[in-house]
Amino acid sequence: MGSNHIEVRHLSKADMEELRNACADVYPVEELNAWDEKALDALLTRFPKGQICICVDGKVVGCAFSLIINYSKFGDDHTYDEITSKMTFSHHDPDGDVLYGIEVFIHPEYRGMRLARRLYGARKELCENLNLRAIIAGGRMPGYSKVAEKMTAKEYIEKVKNKEIHDPVLSFQLANDFHVRKLLQNYLAGDIESHEYATLIEWPNIYYTRSVKLINAPKSEVRLGLVQWQMRQMSGLEDLFEQLEFFVDAVSDYESDFILFPELFNAPLMAQFHHLSIPETIRKLAGFTEAIRDKFVEFAIKYNINIITGSMPFLNGDELYNSGFLCRRDGTWERYDKIHITPSEDRNWIMTGGQNIRVFDTDCGKIGIMICYDVEFPEYSRLLADQGMNILFVPFLTDTQNGYTRVRHCAMARAIENECYVAIAGAVGNLAKVNNMDIQYAQSALFTPSDFAFPNTGIKAEATPNSEMSVIVDVNLDLLKALHSHGSVTTMKDRRHDLYTLTLNNK
Repeated sequence: MGSNHIEVRHLSKADMEELRNACADVYPVEELNAWDEKALDALLTRFPKGQICICVDGKVVGCAFSLIINYSKFGDDHTYDEITSKMTFSHHDPDGDVLYGIEVFIHPEYRGMRLARRLYGARKELCENLNLRAIIAGGRMPGYSKVAEKMTAKEYIEKVKNKEIHDPVLSFQLANDFHVRKLLQNYLAGDIESHEYATLIEWPNIYYTRSVKLINAPKSEVRLGLVQWQMRQMSGLEDLFEQLEFFVDAVSDYESDFILFPELFNAPLMAQFHHLSIPETIRKLAGFTEAIRDKFVEFAIKYNINIITGSMPFLNGDELYNSGFLCRRDGTWERYDKIHITPSEDRNWIMTGGQNIRVFDTDCGKIGIMICYDVEFPEYSRLLADQGMNILFVPFLTDTQNGYTRVRHCAMARAIENECYVAIAGAVGNLAKVNNMDIQYAQSALFTPSDFAFPNTGIKAEATPNSEMSVIVDVNLDLLKALHSHGSVTTMKDRRHDLYTLTLNNK
């Protein structure tokens, strides 16, 4: 099902009617549909922070309910009724040591969008930030009834763990870093599909000694995926989409927060217009841009990742821009334009430079995005740094090594002078039938400030030159905070505002 906006948040009493409707569609068997108004009200009264919902376009379509318990009072042999105190939740203990998961479901119409993964992620975040030692739950085995005559429940679990059998609940839990502690009998009355068996599953909190904030708190550790894209012949949009999804899927499997594509990565589609003039060809390419943007928005939601789409030609009226899109994982998107057009872009493609210099808000803080040649203008990035930018993304496209050298060394300088991280991603390979785009040279990389908390070279990670690959790299935003105040040098603080200033001209 398509959507425009995804939100994970705490549940409120105002959501009860939508939640009840969703629950009725999930559990047609009355014995399992225990979430009436009385139960929900009791749960929200006792532990409102532990109840999380996911909304699509403002509609509640899924939830994750939890309690805090003192696990030693129950041990490994318990039932669902014992944990929930028969849906009164009187065993909720704010001083307990375990976050116990008592419910997760997604409305059937919204499955396939990986929404449950987001709920599991929010619950893990809650466990960490409440400084609880683990998440424990009793997991249903809805696929067991189909094979119960052929094998025991224990054998079934082992086959699911070995991926010989797929169980819609257990397979998902194992894929989300839970492990099975033991098999529970007579766990949930009325669960015919599981023959009333359940797996006692656990996710240990490796940050158990830390206590910070609740869900949706700003991240300090951010994971980036940089795509070094191979230019290759493509027959049409579907070929392009397939290659894009391959990288988005692969990078998201590493739970990356961002993925960055290069400048003009869709250039192979120009081959079909080889018979036209160069200005006509690039404008034909611009005809694909909105469809590609919409596909990126779909991928951002599906794979739970913020996508920086590199750049594509974009027609606004008669003006042609070199533009890209920040496609957030909540379904929102914004456009950015290349500000400084190269002489070649002006001469061959008759492009126009953009007008907006601004940072973008994301769930990982403020970021800046500059396209290729833009990074060679230090004033631009300094204006972004003054607006709070922590990570600067630079999609680029260079045909020769000397062009790449300009981008690389300017990007390294921007990281040092603005005390920020700079990620660059470019394209490699050849396009024999595309004028003005014949050869490419790239070595994608992540650059850091130059101080003791960072690599001595200022290079956190880099790709192999001229090879298609992706780079996965973590950055720590807390290190930037310390650098701003306590670095060996404090570039941003030590500017002589009494002698000079840098301002943005408002139009």
